[in-house]
Parts: sequence; structure tokens; C-alpha cells
Amino acid sequence: MNKKRIETDSLGPKKIDVTKLWGAQTQRALENFKIGKEIMPNEIIIALGYQKKAAALTNLKLGLLDKKISQAIIKACNMIINLRLINEFPLSVWQTGSGTHTNMNANEVISNYAIKLLKGKIGSKNPVHPNDHVNLSQSSNDTFPTVMHIASNELLEKKLFKRLDDIIKELKNKCQIFHKIIKIGRTHTQDATPLTLGQEFSGYLEQIKNNQKRILQAQKELLYLAQGGTAVGTGMNAPKNFDKIFCKYLSISTKSKYFPAPNKFESIASHDPMVNLSGSLSTLATSLLKISNDLRFLASGPRSGLGELKLPENEPGSSIMPGKVNPTQIEALSMVCTQVIGNHTTITIAGSQGHFELNAFKPVIIFNNLQSIHLLSDSIDSFIKYCLRGLKPDVYRIKQHLDNSLMLVTALNEHIGYDNAAKIAKKAFKENLTLKEAAIKLGMIEANEFDRIVQPKKMI
Repeated sequence: MNKKRIETDSLGPKKIDVTKLWGAQTQRALENFKIGKEIMPNEIIIALGYQKKAAALTNLKLGLLDKKISQAIIKACNMIINLRLINEFPLSVWQTGSGTHTNMNANEVISNYAIKLLKGKIGSKNPVHPNDHVNLSQSSNDTFPTVMHIASNELLEKKLFKRLDDIIKELKNKCQIFHKIIKIGRTHTQDATPLTLGQEFSGYLEQIKNNQKRILQAQKELLYLAQGGTAVGTGMNAPKNFDKIFCKYLSISTKSKYFPAPNKFESIASHDPMVNLSGSLSTLATSLLKISNDLRFLASGPRSGLGELKLPENEPGSSIMPGKVNPTQIEALSMVCTQVIGNHTTITIAGSQGHFELNAFKPVIIFNNLQSIHLLSDSIDSFIKYCLRGLKPDVYRIKQHLDNSLMLVTALNEHIGYDNAAKIAKKAFKENLTLKEAAIKLGMIEANEFDRIVQPKKMI
């Protein structure tokens, strides 16, 4: 059995494992919220390290915090930022909706680590108090929204934007390689007029580029922080200009440019920037799902489907059917997309539940947003490496489908009229003829004239 020490909070004493740095409030939350297996993501903890560090520097600058105490707090924060103390953050996502438990988890860990550095007694709250010193000029209600923005913004920069650049580069490459391959187009899943495979992929490329723009636009709102609003937005117990100085120090530490939110009441009571970010991630997932479904069906077969694309053969596809290969990367990406779209539903509902001066759904909002960013980043990377990069056209099947299509008859519209062209298509389909054979049988056009007009190259 591990030895215990006694720490106290406003509700009284609490036994805590002597090997742990957290205090009584964290211990209560650990015992009271044994819900699921989802604990606060690392990104939230790192962001708390940045937030508490910037707050300590600000309080020092404003003369509210002793230099010795401030330096000890900053050292503790650097340990948190570097994930050296990650095992001291055990709390569930499913906790108080303000994130107070995790904020106090950080305050207590920083306090006890600083006390240790200053040769004090861990758990004594002396000479560094979790509330009076580490949480000085702050409230959970402005701290946690600030951390939500920091965590989301930093993860976008670290992960998703790189993956979007990668997939845009690969799709550009495919557009160039495929630009001379003429194929049949399809609308309503039925044959339509021709286009090139490069043109088809250019549509996918434009979707991703547009999604990148949307996410970049959503990211701009993340740079405005609630810090300085304290409990309800009035800034009670925070000194004048705390928010401006805080953002200055935070920007130096993170290398992102952060600003005070123009209205702290809005930034604490609602999380519209988070909902907006989630919406842009959901739109990206929607686009990826459309693209992956197209590739799934274009690669169907290999002999009884469309078979116009050849997917890389990564793994055996069946435990019973020998030689079968499945579109596994496409399936994984598709599942991620449905998860992200579902996350957006959760975030939308949670975002709508800001009652009066506080939205109390903060942990689930940030948990789902971070999960969406991670999943999209990882699945796009996997999709590029193990599917898109090795994707090849089956030019024989593409030409076969093109030559066999009835919709090439569309080229005759302006020469013989829509109704006559329709008669040719109907006859060819019913009697299993080529368009040319049907046109000649109906006496609509001469063979050489048909050949001159019905050329796929002229229809793209």
C-alpha cells in the first residue's frame, strides 16, 4: 500500500498518495468522476502549462507575485509543457462542465512542484498556494476557454495544416499525371458526357483547397482569448491590462500571436469559435467522404465493378476468399469522416447550452475538437501514403467504358436536335448497337459525319 499524506480544501481533509503532486480537489474529482476511459488530452495539459506560465509572468510584471515564487511556478509550468508531469493529470473528461477540476489539478500540481523546488513541505500550500499564487488573477471560467483555444490552435499548426498541404500536393500531382486520360463522366451514378481523369481529380483538389481556407478562417477566431474576464466576464480580481500583458507573454512562449477577446462575456458564456472550427472540420470530413466514395466505386471490381482505378494492394482482403483485396485505407478514412461529423453534432449541441454567463460543456467541446483534428490528420496521412500515392488508372477499362457509353450522342444535339439524338441512344441501347450503327440505321447521319462530330477529345 502506498503511503498517504493529508491535504485539505474547503470541504476538509483528504488522503492522497505521497508519490503524487496533486492535491485535495484533484483527489475528490478523481474519486467522484469514474466515468469512461477518456482523460483530459495531452494538448489540454500542455496548453495549461503555457497558460499558467503566462499568468505567472503577468502577475510578476504587475507586482502581484514575488519573483522567487513566480520563478518556481514557471519552472513547474515548463515541466508540464514538456509533458514531464503528465502522469499527474489523471482526471476524466466527464467532469464539471467548466473544467474547474482540471484547472485545479494544474494549480495543485504546480503549487506542490514549486514547493518542492523551494524546499517546503508538499501539501502545505506554503510558500506557494494553488489558488492564491498559481491561480492569481484567474478563474477556471476564463482559464479553461483560453486553454481550449490554445490547444486547438497549436494542434492545427502542428498537425492538420501539414497534412492538408500534403494531400493538396499529391492531388496536384495526380491532376497532372491524369490530364490526358479521357473517361466517361457520371451524374446520378449514370453515364454522362466525357471529361478527363485529371479534370475529375481537379474537383477533389479544389474541395480540399477550399476546406483549407475555411479552417484557416476559423483558426483566426481561436487567437482571441477569454483570459482576464475571470468568473463572468467583468474581470473581477484581475488587474487592469492583465489580459493584454498575458497575451504578450503567451505569444512569446507559443510563437502564435494571441489577443484579448474584445468581449469577455461572449468568450466565457459561449463557444461559437469552437463550434465554427468544428463546422469547418466537419465540412472537410464531408469532402473527404465524397472523394473516398468516388475512389471506392471507381476502383470497384476488379472485374465485376467499374475497375477504372487500381488501388495499392496493402493487405489480404478476406479470411475466406483467396486473392481478394479491399479498399481498406478508403474505409478507414470514411469511418473517421463519420466520427468527425458526429463530433460536430455533439459540439453543436454543447455549444448551444451556454446558460446565462457560462457555457458548462467545455470539456466535451474541446475533447471532440481535438479528437477530430487528430483523426483527420492521421487518416489523411495514412490515406496519402498507402492509397492515393500508389493509385493508378486502368486505361483499358476507362477506354472501354468511354467507347461503350451512349451519352456521347450528346455531341449530335446541335446537328440533328435533341429528340433525334435521343432516338439514336434508345435504339442503340435496346438493340445492343453502337451509337454509330444506330444512327446509320435510323438514317439520321452519314458515317463520316458521325465520326467527325462524335469525338470525345472535342467534348472535354
